Amino acid sequence: MLETPSIRWYSFSVTPSRESGAVSSENPSGADNQQETVRSMFDLDPRWVTGFVDGEGCFSVSIHRNPGARSTSGWQLRPVFHVYQHESHRDVLEAMIPFFSCGRLRPKGPNSSVWTFAVDSLRNLEDHVLPFFEHYPRVVKAGDFRRFAVIVTAMRRKEHLTPQGFERLVRLAYAMNANGKQRSRNIDEILTGSSETARQAP
Repeated sequence: MLETPSIRWYSFSVTPSRESGAVSSENPSGADNQQETVRSMFDLDPRWVTGFVDGEGCFSVSIHRNPGARSTSGWQLRPVFHVYQHESHRDVLEAMIPFFSCGRLRPKGPNSSVWTFAVDSLRNLEDHVLPFFEHYPRVVKAGDFRRFAVIVTAMRRKEHLTPQGFERLVRLAYAMNANGKQRSRNIDEILTGSSETARQAP
């Protein structure tokens, strides 16, 4: 069971940069931005955040090629927590960075008017994101979150580096988000190499 997080309330001004680059918790605004006009004031309620994420957020686990991942036949898992919003409401996403004490902002695509708040660090996911949603559970996508939490925790324990562990986590990932209907690859394409590696292991 994950520890109960220490939930903080925030009331703060947002002074966003209008540059096209991503905003990050590791990249605070410089002196130039301090002279910009304060756009808005937020007072984030944890329960409001849960409801907002239930409607605008997503827990996903992408699976992509990585030639260096030899133990899993060149496949790699990448868990990400996303929250999307149109650029006109980008302030809300910027408020998520201090709220979760992690994450970054970036446009969804090169010419997209949609922005995303994203957390993809396994440590930040386990230390900040998972405890919050354990304490303030989602309703609409509760099943996806439970699978996501198992995958993140297992990866922090390096279980994905064994063929057996990798296969278990891939099957969990494909059970998320409408049973993987939007994935471009069939699960058999990914597991064939992994299963062969497992059979050859001593």
